[in-house]
Amino acid sequence: VRLVESGGGLVQPGGSLRLSCAASDLAFSSYGMGWFRQAPGKERSFLGWIGWSGRRTEYEDSVKGRFTITRNNPSNTVDLEMNSLIPEDTAVYYCAATTQNAPAYALNEYIYWGQGTQVTVSS
Repeated sequence: VRLVESGGGLVQPGGSLRLSCAASDLAFSSYGMGWFRQAPGKERSFLGWIGWSGRRTEYEDSVKGRFTITRNNPSNTVDLEMNSLIPEDTAVYYCAATTQNAPAYALNEYIYWGQGTQVTVSS
């Protein structure tokens, strides 16, 4: 199983960025997908989760209304659309897969992880 994130980079405050996570060797439509981030000196933290079909999502409070998770099961991808970015969003962003089709907030609920992609919000 391999999860590969892409789309990270440098963006100005107030800007937008779209991250993508491509899965391989995974029965993708049978896994919930999560996005997490880890800022320097901080623990990895939950951002959001999307269920198997994509009809249900859950988000951490600080990103509700700014971040949106979508998935495309035929292409085995899950995206994280980030808007109104602020410097505090600077972190390495990770996608992860869980067998749960219910919201999964804890790191140990996920069994597969990507390598992460850096997002830097700075002027």
